[in-house]
Amino acid sequence: MNNGKRRTALDYQRKNRRKRIKTVAQLAILLVVVILLVQTIFNTRHYAEPSKENWTNHNGFIALSYFGVDRAGTPKLVAKKQLEQQLGTLYDQGYRTISQQDVLDFYEKGKPLPDKALFLSFEDGRNDSELFAQPLLEKYNFKATFLSYANKMGDSDGKFVQPKEMLKMMRTGYWELGTNGYRLSYINIFDRDGRYLGQKTENEMRNKKNIAYYNHYLMDFIRDENMIPLEDRNQMDARIQGDYDQMKSVYTAKLGFVPPVYMIMHANTLYGSMNRLVAEANDENIHKLFSMHFNRDGNMYNDSKKNLYDLTRVQPEPYWYTNHLLMKVERDAGQQMEYIKGDEKRASQWQQISGATEYLENKIALTSTPAGEGKILLKDSMQSPDLRLSVKLTGNVVGKQMVYVRDDEQKQSFIRIVLDNNELRVEQKKAGQAVEILQKRKLDTVQWRATDLTLDKAGVYSEQVATAGLKTSEDEYPVNVGQTRNLEVTIQGSKLDVNVDGEPLFVQQSVDASIQTGGAALGSEFNKQNTKDDIYDGVFESLKIEALKDKNDGGKLLWSSRSTGMKGIVVKVQNIINASIDWAIDTF
Repeated sequence: MNNGKRRTALDYQRKNRRKRIKTVAQLAILLVVVILLVQTIFNTRHYAEPSKENWTNHNGFIALSYFGVDRAGTPKLVAKKQLEQQLGTLYDQGYRTISQQDVLDFYEKGKPLPDKALFLSFEDGRNDSELFAQPLLEKYNFKATFLSYANKMGDSDGKFVQPKEMLKMMRTGYWELGTNGYRLSYINIFDRDGRYLGQKTENEMRNKKNIAYYNHYLMDFIRDENMIPLEDRNQMDARIQGDYDQMKSVYTAKLGFVPPVYMIMHANTLYGSMNRLVAEANDENIHKLFSMHFNRDGNMYNDSKKNLYDLTRVQPEPYWYTNHLLMKVERDAGQQMEYIKGDEKRASQWQQISGATEYLENKIALTSTPAGEGKILLKDSMQSPDLRLSVKLTGNVVGKQMVYVRDDEQKQSFIRIVLDNNELRVEQKKAGQAVEILQKRKLDTVQWRATDLTLDKAGVYSEQVATAGLKTSEDEYPVNVGQTRNLEVTIQGSKLDVNVDGEPLFVQQSVDASIQTGGAALGSEFNKQNTKDDIYDGVFESLKIEALKDKNDGGKLLWSSRSTGMKGIVVKVQNIINASIDWAIDTF
């Protein structure tokens, strides 16, 4: 009996102990959840001001300005994961953010900056930019400038941050405010057929595919269908003055001040190609309202000789891989970068000939050098002149993605298949001779949405140009549009077979019998249609390369980036989950 009572007491004590442990664990989890909620709702974390005593940089800084951020990314918005990798890589390589006051002190008082100084900003005033960037600013103790349009203050459209939230963002210390202007609006618009469309707001520019020429509201006189001004100088002055006055009025009423940083729409026109009288009207208002002006884009480096009202920045594009950004930093700022490789084991199987490569999941992202080629060679393929290769080419349409077979670096000879701006070419180069095109064919038209288009033809143009219509080819694609092409290549002896998307495109194509040595390689290079960026990312997914001995040979596997087994299942499940989340966000 006593033994039974003791066992009962012990069991009771164990149950109580388990209950206490369970209760403590639940309270701990609840506390963590509450802390996270409080931090999310009330932004309780605060920016830690850096110690500036050791700053010695009197040369300059880079400026990056993201248009917007999305959970999974779009042709216009950078993916959250992509932003995290880019900012994290810059942080790891020594970059530290600087404030608006740091920039002012640099130019006005000659004060130094950190050795690798970054002015970071997010344009367009989007909720998702603040939502996805805030945790990264906290993680790296980064400061950023958040820019908005004044006419979105009080807007019922839920995608824009409103004044109360902006003031809360500022109180955390991670954010400062700037502006892109009063509104995004267009004038002097002509369609592709040369028809005059007049003026339109951003919301009215629904069919951007049909727009050939236009200008931004503050960039020119308002003109008629013959490009003759409809207003005199006084009227133009009053119109532009009115836009700046409305901006000042709205920000003062909603925020209590006008944000000190301005990024005019559109860049690279003021103090350049703009009409002198229009430039004077803008310049006077900008100097009255703002402490600094990022007037240019395309180059991210601002040296000590720059004008505070003519600063420059770069907008990283959503299709840029991190090495693309690093390549751009190195070229613009002259600061040597360490390129990321991703999977080190996979990287070790390839020889980097030029450019930079990231190996991730089932992808190889090959970044070209500026105005040059990115190229890698599979080490184990050098003794295998007969090959079978299959790959998904998923880089942007405007650019060159190249697959080499029998690439011999010593002889400078090769056979390669090039996908360039939706045209497929078979090329060969014999030792000591120029490249020959053996075959070429335009592929099926790439489908893209007008909403994916970023307008990039703003300017002042002649009546003859405007009314003549847009004479570019129907096959000229926007530089931010991607496409997947399934490519299969087999080379045996002096014969080459090429299939695209399951269709035999070139069958038993003869190649020069003298090209008998070399291995498999991949290449990437920009297309001159992209006048704003001469760096290109070729993207090669699910690549498989096999060495062949004869026609009936099943092939010896030399390389495969396809995920198989449990890893393949995990990747597929992740893709399904991500697709479901994207569908839910788009639908609801």
